[in-house]
Amino acid sequence: MSGEGWVAVVGTGPAGPEWLTPETAGILEQATDLVGYGPYLDRVAAGHQRRHASDNREELARAGHALDLAAEGAKVAVVSGGDPGVFAMGAAVLEAVDRDTAGRWRDVEVTVHPGVSAMQAAAARLGAPLGADFCAISLSDNLKPLAVVERRVRLAAEAGLVMALYNPASRARPWQLGRVLEVLGEVHPPQTPVIFATAAGRGDQERLTVTTLAEADPARADMRTLVLVGIPATRVLQRPDGTLRVYTPRYYEEAE
Repeated sequence: MSGEGWVAVVGTGPAGPEWLTPETAGILEQATDLVGYGPYLDRVAAGHQRRHASDNREELARAGHALDLAAEGAKVAVVSGGDPGVFAMGAAVLEAVDRDTAGRWRDVEVTVHPGVSAMQAAAARLGAPLGADFCAISLSDNLKPLAVVERRVRLAAEAGLVMALYNPASRARPWQLGRVLEVLGEVHPPQTPVIFATAAGRGDQERLTVTTLAEADPARADMRTLVLVGIPATRVLQRPDGTLRVYTPRYYEEAE
């Protein structure tokens, strides 16, 4: 990083400090200011940095605040959970720069640094369900219509892509995942594997459920949950101790 003010967008991973990359840890140590959603900032150990917490729906305002601080010479780490480039603050900060017609932030150095995403953590907990072609889709309709969400889910299923479904439920839209599962049921057979991964990597909070499309209960999901939907080729293996491993073969099967 340069000696002038800068913005580095980083991710803490999905849980505790063991998910933090060494690069991100170094950036956090260099930073003079931390900007982010409060619960994500809480994952960063207390230190010398000034903290600027904000609500989860204030992405562009948060990005603008970080850029203003950097323009004044601060070294700012914008903190996301998971990977900052996956449905997170990486795009929000660059969008704020793109909208800056006044040129206030033209000279601010902005970098984005990779982290462990929720889909990587959830998949690894149970094996390799993302072992073949896959996609990630946010079910939130805050920034796009639900009709677009449904169309993308349907096309991804028809293309034979494993899916990582982010933002599957909230207090405002508890019914949305149920509708998406209906759409998937119109394409995939009922025995298609589905994984509900809630708070992956967070110790006693973690809940992992392997079920089928026919038995998937939308009520299992909240905003801490990532839903992985396999394809007909996805396999569920039961180990002698009763634990399950899930993987999707790397090769293409015509039966899909």
